[in-house]
Amino acid sequence: MLLSQPLAVLPFFAALLALTPLVALDAEETTPLPSRPQYPAKWEPLFDFPVRDTCVCLGPDGTYYLTGTTGHPTWWKTNEGIRVWKSKDLKTWEPLGLVWNFAKDATWQKPKGDVQAIWAPELHCFKGTFWIAYCVNYGGTGILRSKTGKAEGPYADMKPDGPLTGEIDASLFADGDGKVYFVWQNGKIARLKDDLTGLAEEPRLLKPANAKDVGFEGAFLTKINGRYHLICAAFNKHEKHSTYDCMAASADSIYGPYGDAYLAIPHGGHNMLFKDAQGNWWSTFFGNDPQAPIRERPAILPIRIDTKGKIQPGD
Repeated sequence: MLLSQPLAVLPFFAALLALTPLVALDAEETTPLPSRPQYPAKWEPLFDFPVRDTCVCLGPDGTYYLTGTTGHPTWWKTNEGIRVWKSKDLKTWEPLGLVWNFAKDATWQKPKGDVQAIWAPELHCFKGTFWIAYCVNYGGTGILRSKTGKAEGPYADMKPDGPLTGEIDASLFADGDGKVYFVWQNGKIARLKDDLTGLAEEPRLLKPANAKDVGFEGAFLTKINGRYHLICAAFNKHEKHSTYDCMAASADSIYGPYGDAYLAIPHGGHNMLFKDAQGNWWSTFFGNDPQAPIRERPAILPIRIDTKGKIQPGD
């Protein structure tokens, strides 16, 4: 359950962001981190259940829906499928159970040896229904569409004969002109066909000005105040350890050019951004590395766009 004071986390993030900016350009470069960071005492997960790659989606009825990678402790190799929770206030969450599972729903997503898991599912709502972008852990992405218009499904695979793309970490972005884009891995993007059954164009990579990519995985694209923001996950090396961080870059046009990649949310790798019913922006969080204030549990924190146009923890 989320406590009523989520902003208690902000001094910790503000301290980390005050460090020399990190860019995952060269594994040899290091940036010092405080040896004993003061983790916030009152920031807690939304609920006590193991979830990675947390995603939150606001539905048209004002209900929030949450999903992510589940199946601890075997989730690196196997899990049952896709689980969803719902909440009216971002505090109290009710499980909806498995909305898609291998035993009942799998088509091309067959096991490869002893490996079969859904990683990083994302819920999105547009065109009058819910969609789930997903990937399998051995490589391959897809899109599911709710046949009832409800987040709990049941879901139909838009391309049941095989993966939409290779690689992992699938996401969707619906732009204001009605076009829908598929985003995956390290910032690859392609516009989708109108019925979302396949790519309508050749993929391209969204590159920042100062690096080969924004991050190596966990790509997510959104639009805030008319500007496109691409976030990805990256490991950044410090003197004695690495942190799994949310990196970001922004552009005026969807295909760029994008500005420099920068550290947006320390320890916030493989997150996504969403707007609540009051118009406030949030980042999801799960905490991968041992230095993270929350570890492998779903969480959220408010964000803001600073005077330089960068995503930062909110205030």
